Amino acid sequence: MLIGEHIHALDDKNRLSLPAKFRAELGKKVVITPGLDGCLFVFAVKEWQGIASRLTGGESSMLQSDNRGFNRRMFGGAVDAEIDSIGRVLIPDFLKKLAGLFDKVAVVGIQNRLELWNEKSWKEYREVIEKKADTLAEKLGSVGIL
Repeated sequence: MLIGEHIHALDDKNRLSLPAKFRAELGKKVVITPGLDGCLFVFAVKEWQGIASRLTGGESSMLQSDNRGFNRRMFGGAVDAEIDSIGRVLIPDFLKKLAGLFDKVAVVGIQNRLELWNEKSWKEYREVIEKKADTLAEKLGSVGIL
């Protein structure tokens, strides 16, 4: 399980060092894709295959405009990446710009994926969510998730 938060620097060649505990879970190859809320998602290849199946499953998937649009964003922006021998992954320029990654990157474990955030954006987002945590928990409890 991918959990926890780390701040790492993006080097001048767009490489990001991933924490060792995350590398052990992800393996040597990952898929990086545009995420939601202004971040990037990083999936282990096996996890990505499951996500891809769910996104494209069902007979009406490509017939529905919303599905087509979301799939174009997720698959069209996705890249295969290798984690090098010292634990770095290359973030392509277009994804770096999309998420506003410059110097410091928040690497956040979210159970089945990593999220890569601009450090400042992550701190701002986290503050907003922390203020709403009780309300969110109550909503999730009312639908039987918690």
